[in-house]
Amino acid sequence: MAMAKDPMSNEFEFENDLGCDMMCGSYEAIDKKNISDKSMIKKRYMYLTEEILKQKPNLCAYMAPSLNDRQDIAVVEVPKLGEQAATQAIKQWGQPKSKITHLVFSTSCGVDMPAADYHLTKLLGLHPSVKRFVMYQHGCYAGGSVLRLAKDLAENNKGARVLVVCSEISSVVSFHGPDETNIDSLVGRALFGDGAAAIIVGSDPLLGVEKPLFEIASVSQTIVPDSEGALDGHLREAGLMFHISDKIPRLVSNNIENILVEVFQPFNIMDWNSIFWVVHPGGPAILDQVEEKLALEPDKLRATRRVLREYGNMWGASVLFILNEMRQCSGAYGLRTTGEGLEWGVLLGIGPGLTIETVVLRGVSI
Repeated sequence: MAMAKDPMSNEFEFENDLGCDMMCGSYEAIDKKNISDKSMIKKRYMYLTEEILKQKPNLCAYMAPSLNDRQDIAVVEVPKLGEQAATQAIKQWGQPKSKITHLVFSTSCGVDMPAADYHLTKLLGLHPSVKRFVMYQHGCYAGGSVLRLAKDLAENNKGARVLVVCSEISSVVSFHGPDETNIDSLVGRALFGDGAAAIIVGSDPLLGVEKPLFEIASVSQTIVPDSEGALDGHLREAGLMFHISDKIPRLVSNNIENILVEVFQPFNIMDWNSIFWVVHPGGPAILDQVEEKLALEPDKLRATRRVLREYGNMWGASVLFILNEMRQCSGAYGLRTTGEGLEWGVLLGIGPGLTIETVVLRGVSI
């Protein structure tokens, strides 16, 4: 498992002046410290720089035609960012890249033919016969979707090694200047960051050669009832435009226990404090309401909250960042398993639809 940030990105800290704010005059009236306090985000990484925004001023306007400019950047840079994460993952895996049999690439940034999976195959120098799958426009639940597909591929193809890559440069496709009639744009700007993560999934690991990080026990997907229109994204001439309802935290919290009861019933688990948690960091309100609804102990979402604070919401890549944070801290603190010392855990991807991907995980002995 590995993560990458774009080498050309800006570290986006609310305590300092934000270069891109100065390109959109109305932003100057916004209390940046207040945004930081509400979003619980300390810093993020963004591909966009002040220089890029000066060269392409339509990116700063709310509804100016800018799709060509956004596409020109995303189609090239999304696979390149994915390459960084994949290269690190392959290095940590310790096997030659010729052993990779399948590639699952997920992004909601840039649409082109051939797709990002093709370009990543070329960048990495993978064998031309690698079986490729690309998952577009899954947004924030993509981190669960890729694991669901990878599990099926690994279990049904003997000896398969599936390279999974989530690469998101949301600043390019969805950055807009402020508009008094649409607060959704500002909500996205307060939360979204750029990032990529990669993992390799397989069955029957080679003892002494491959060291598993987590075990994927089961996977499922659910559309939350009565949630139509709660979270939508629409590609327009001005880029990707979002509608983000303030009902999302309530919709998630009202349905989360039913989802958990169904997926954990085969494992005879009903104590939600007895498992480790990897929750998509869609925003602090979602995390707060899930904690309250399930009466979770204060430290259960520690890894999620840290990734939100240090990187923001990176869409599909976020939950893979959280897995990485969890397994590293578990090792550093000398815990028994990669899942904060616990055997069982859950990963939740929450995104457009409103769709929830649920992955039951098993921690691996350290």
